[in-house]
Amino acid sequence: MDNKAIQEQRLRGYFIEATKEMLKGEGLRSLSVRSIADRAGYSYATMYNYFRDVKELVFECVKDFQEECESYIKNETKKSPLGIERIKATTKGYMKFFIQYPGIFELFFIEKMNAINGKQPTVEVICYFLDRLCQDDWNYCIRKKILTQEIADKKMKELRYNSTGMLLIYLNRQQPSTYNDFIKLIDIQLNEILGNLA
Repeated sequence: MDNKAIQEQRLRGYFIEATKEMLKGEGLRSLSVRSIADRAGYSYATMYNYFRDVKELVFECVKDFQEECESYIKNETKKSPLGIERIKATTKGYMKFFIQYPGIFELFFIEKMNAINGKQPTVEVICYFLDRLCQDDWNYCIRKKILTQEIADKKMKELRYNSTGMLLIYLNRQQPSTYNDFIKLIDIQLNEILGNLA
């Protein structure tokens, strides 16, 4: 990689990191070309050398946040056996990640998609993220005849919508009222959805 490419990558990284910090702390409404450039320490004109617009920059952040979430989940699930138990651990880790970063949850699930990037691939990247995180385990369960493809698809949907709904109520209405009670509720829900499949 030549010096120009290294510098370009570094500058792109400054803008992405500045945007990620703002999204985590203040949410999407805080973003503007000028506020991002100020946080990154460069002029807003410089930003346009590397990104078409704020939406493109935010989409890059979505991908980075997903990578952060995946790393967090790998750490949370490293002792979980393949299959149903790891699906439970992955879903729980996924929810714990968003509890730590409510600004990211808001970006993924509350903001209107046209504020991020209304293109269908962006919607799918976000909406089916949990499905993708658990895909190897669902495939394992199907191969081992623990469940059929039809049941796996049904359970995947239940987990996708249940986890998003639980996070929405907890993060925006503080129900249940404590973190420990919420973690217990996650376990109860995971056992309701997946308990009889193990």
